[in-house]
Amino acid sequence: MRSIIIFALMLISGSMNAQNNSVKLLPPDEGYIYHGAFPYMGNTEDVVTKEKIELFDSLAGKKTAWVNFSNNWYTGIIFPSKEVELINSMGKIPYIRLMPRSDFNTYKKDTLYTLDNIINGKFDKKLSIWARAARDKNIPLMLDFAPEMNGSWFQWSGIHNGGRSMSYGDKSLEDGPEKYRIAYRHIIDIFRKEKALSITWLFHPNNVSDPEEKWNSMSAYYPGDDYIDWIGMSVYGSQRPGTYWYSFDEAMSKGYNALSLVSSVKPMAVLEFGVVDDPQSGNKGEWMVSALSAFINKRYPLIKAISYWQTEFTNSNGTFSDLKINSSDGSLNAYRNLIQSIIFIEKAKLGKVTE
Repeated sequence: MRSIIIFALMLISGSMNAQNNSVKLLPPDEGYIYHGAFPYMGNTEDVVTKEKIELFDSLAGKKTAWVNFSNNWYTGIIFPSKEVELINSMGKIPYIRLMPRSDFNTYKKDTLYTLDNIINGKFDKKLSIWARAARDKNIPLMLDFAPEMNGSWFQWSGIHNGGRSMSYGDKSLEDGPEKYRIAYRHIIDIFRKEKALSITWLFHPNNVSDPEEKWNSMSAYYPGDDYIDWIGMSVYGSQRPGTYWYSFDEAMSKGYNALSLVSSVKPMAVLEFGVVDDPQSGNKGEWMVSALSAFINKRYPLIKAISYWQTEFTNSNGTFSDLKINSSDGSLNAYRNLIQSIIFIEKAKLGKVTE
């Protein structure tokens, strides 16, 4: 078991270079919550620019501890060196979603980046190169492999990789979750072998499983405390105009208890949250107030970080979804006013790791 020596290294403006120390993101001091965001990195989630990061900080009126973006594998398993350097230079942690998909717009089982292929070592060489690049860059990273695996919309979802069948590996376990656990552990083992240790590993299911069946629960996918540093989830209200309007507490309560059962020792986070601007269905400003007030008032006391998903997109039926905090004056004012609470902090604390 690795030991973590906690020390007071606060991330401030400028470089966050670890200076050859292996470090991970630690929970904030008691009573505080990290403020993070995906500041709309384009429709493919990977167009990282200084302007977009600064715009979100300006809109929110508070900086973020990390910046979230996707590392899409359809262009190859390639370490995003420039993006990491840029985010680091702005005093933030690069939060990278490792997205094993060969097509951004395909929501079905991938024929290339299957969990089986990952487990069987088909991409070990490329993953080792990625890991060595991360090690040599010497910048603390947050990595999130194949998020929302308990849903049905991503290619790596359990339902697309064996589902409830029990023909693989341990015949007493459902294949979909078992393969995900093994694949994630396999990737982390490669990074450990390459001594890429300044990485905070995240476990990131959706707040509600699809399908909502026991085999597809959050806990079924968890790689284990020896592999994961933080556990978190996505918590969205309505994402498309005209659909059912989930209140924040309705969405949050669906996942909070389930996530708390995943691990009793790992810090918890809301790794993505947001809601569409749809005045015909609900009031986005009130949704924002409800969401941020819930954390300020400690209704979900285990949550140690939140991260807003600032985005917009056109749906297949031609409707437009605007989840940005500035989609309306009411939304922006609600977010901007409440995020100023002293409990939401923009400086992250790291801990030195020794083997």
